Amino acid sequence: MKFNFTKLQGTGNDFVLIDCLKEPELDYIGAAQALCDRHYGIGADGILLVLPSDKADICMRIINADGSEAEMCGNGIRCFARYVYENGIVTKEEFTVETGAGILVPKMILKGGQVSLVQVDMGEPILEGNKIPVSGYGNNRVVKETIKVKGKDFKMTCVSMGNPHCVVFVDDAEGFPIYEYGPLFESHEKFPQKTNTEFVEIKDRSHLRMRVWERGAAVTLACGTGSCATLTAAVLNGLADRKAEIQLDGGKLIVEWADNNHLYMTGPAEFVFTGVAEI
Repeated sequence: MKFNFTKLQGTGNDFVLIDCLKEPELDYIGAAQALCDRHYGIGADGILLVLPSDKADICMRIINADGSEAEMCGNGIRCFARYVYENGIVTKEEFTVETGAGILVPKMILKGGQVSLVQVDMGEPILEGNKIPVSGYGNNRVVKETIKVKGKDFKMTCVSMGNPHCVVFVDDAEGFPIYEYGPLFESHEKFPQKTNTEFVEIKDRSHLRMRVWERGAAVTLACGTGSCATLTAAVLNGLADRKAEIQLDGGKLIVEWADNNHLYMTGPAEFVFTGVAEI
C-alpha cells in the first residue's frame, strides 16, 4: 500500500508523520517498525498520526520505533502542531490536541509571519508514585529515593508527564554509560509500565545537561516530556530555578514550571522532507 508521509524533527528527535485525514488506514504497528528502521526504512524515533478528535481541535497518536504506543511525546507534539498549522488543518495559532496524556495546547511562535518556535502547555506534572507509576510508594512523591541497578545504588526522582520518567542526577552526563544502564532502568521491577530515564548533570541553576533513554526507542537525541520531568525533578531537589535551558544531545529546549503548576516547553520543530512510502 502506498501513502504519503512527512518527516520532521525537533531537536534531533525525528518522526515520520502520516496524515490519516488523507491517507488510507494502515497497520500502524507494523508501519512504525518498518518505517522507523534506519537501515531498511525511512529512519525515525517514532511515527505521528494525524487523526480527527471529538474532544479537541485535532488528535495525535504516536507509535514508537518498536511498535509500542506512547501516551505523549514533547518533541513529537511540536512537530505535529507545526504540520497541522502550516497545512491548514487548524487555523488558530494556539489550539488543542487530544493525546494519550490528555488534551494539550501548543502555540505557534511566529517571526516575520513564519513559525519560529513552538511552545506547548504540557500540563501539570504527576508526582504521586502510584500514578506515575512506581511500585511501593503509594500516593507519596518519589524524590531522591534509592534504586539499585546492576548492584549500584542511584538516587531517583520520578515524574509523570502523562508518561513515566525516572530522573537520575549524575556528575557527568556526557560520560555516563547510558547504553549500559538505560535498558536496565527501563525494565526495572519498580516500573510496572517501564520508564523513560533521564541522566542529568546540573551546570548551574538555569542550565541543565540531560541525556535520555526512551522507553521503546532507546537513546534519542531529545525528549520533550523528559525535559519537563528533568526540570520538575531538579526543582523538587532544590537544584534548579523554575525556568531553565535543557541542553540535549540534539539541541536546546526552554522549560518553565509556572505559578499555575503547568510546565511550558519551547523549542524548534523542523520539516526534513516529504515522500511516498509503500509497505
